[in-house]
Amino acid sequence: MLLTVTLSLLNGFGMTLKLFALTLLFSLPLGLVMSLGSMSKVKVIRWPIVFLIWVMRGTPLLLQLLVIYYGPGMMLHNNIWGAGDGGRFTAALVAFVINYACYFSEIYRGGIQSIPVGQYEAGQVLGMTRGQIFLRVILLQVIKRIVPPMSNEIINLVKDTSLARVIAVYEVIWAGQAFIKSDGILWPLFYTGVFYLVFCGLLTALFGRLEKALDYFR
Repeated sequence: MLLTVTLSLLNGFGMTLKLFALTLLFSLPLGLVMSLGSMSKVKVIRWPIVFLIWVMRGTPLLLQLLVIYYGPGMMLHNNIWGAGDGGRFTAALVAFVINYACYFSEIYRGGIQSIPVGQYEAGQVLGMTRGQIFLRVILLQVIKRIVPPMSNEIINLVKDTSLARVIAVYEVIWAGQAFIKSDGILWPLFYTGVFYLVFCGLLTALFGRLEKALDYFR
C-alpha cells in the first residue's frame, strides 16, 4: 500500500514541480520588465502596470485562478484554454505567472531603488551607458539584496501550487486526497506534507548557499 501511495503522490508531485518550474521561468523575467515599467517616467506605461500590480496583490490567488479559467468562457462563450487537463494546466500557469510576476516586480523595484544614486552618477562619469551601468554595476547588487525576500516568495510558490486543484489540476494534494474517497484512509494526505517539507528544505539550503556566495558585496 505504501508503494502504491508513494507512486501516486510522486505522479501528482511531478505536476506540482512542473507548475512551479514554469511559473518561475516566466514570472522572474516578466517581473523584472514590470518593475522597470512601474518606474517609468511615461505615465501611459507606468499607471497600467501599477494598477495591475495593485489588483493582483490585493486579491486572492484562488479568486484569480477561478476568474482566469472560467471568465473567458463565460464572457466570450469560448473556452480559450482548450479542453482537458492541458487546458486547465495552461490556465493555472497563466494565473500563477501573472500573480507572481507582480510580487516579484515589487521586490525588484525595492532592490533597484535601494541602490544609491551616486553609483549611477559614477558610472556616467566613467562614460558608461545606462544599460552598461545597470548590467555591470547595479544588477549584481540588486540580486544580493533581493535574494532573502525572493526566496520567501519562491518557497510560498511551492505551497501555493496546491491551489491549482480548485480548477481540477491534478497535483500532489489532489493525489493524496483521492485515497480518502477510494480507500477511506487519511494518512496519504499527511504524507503529502513530506514532499513539501523536503522540497522546501532543499530550496532553503540552496538560497542559503546563494546568499553566502554573494557575501563579497558586504
